[in-house]
Amino acid sequence: MSKVIRLGIAKNNNQKIQEVEKIELLSGKGVVGDRHFDENNDVRNQVTLIESENIDYYNNKFNTDYSYLDFRRNVVTKGIQLNDLVGKKLLIGSVKIQGHDLCRPCKHLEETLKGQGIIKEFLRRGGLRCEILNSGIVNIEDEIKVI
Repeated sequence: MSKVIRLGIAKNNNQKIQEVEKIELLSGKGVVGDRHFDENNDVRNQVTLIESENIDYYNNKFNTDYSYLDFRRNVVTKGIQLNDLVGKKLLIGSVKIQGHDLCRPCKHLEETLKGQGIIKEFLRRGGLRCEILNSGIVNIEDEIKVI
């Protein structure tokens, strides 16, 4: 079963992501309280997901101990391959989202984490940018389904 294992928000750019138990998603706007929340928000800035397995892979390969939220995504998943979901709809708990674009790592992330080869290693492992299709609450342990 695919599920949510971590959730996070940051109120401001360049601020550390704070782990939370649940997030509120508003259709067309984003994650309430997050730095990217905005009226008529771009579909690629509303909510981001990343696979825990990709972070585990990096930590194992480079003998590091980065937390899942260090990679600055709102939703950390387990048991689902996000790269296959561009253009597809997902259900996270009761919230429907649509994958639009892969998240690409940036120089800022690499500099902040001071990690070896983060841009190269996460080029196709950086997560998924999604549009929120209906408002609702996402909780840790919510099931993720492709619909």
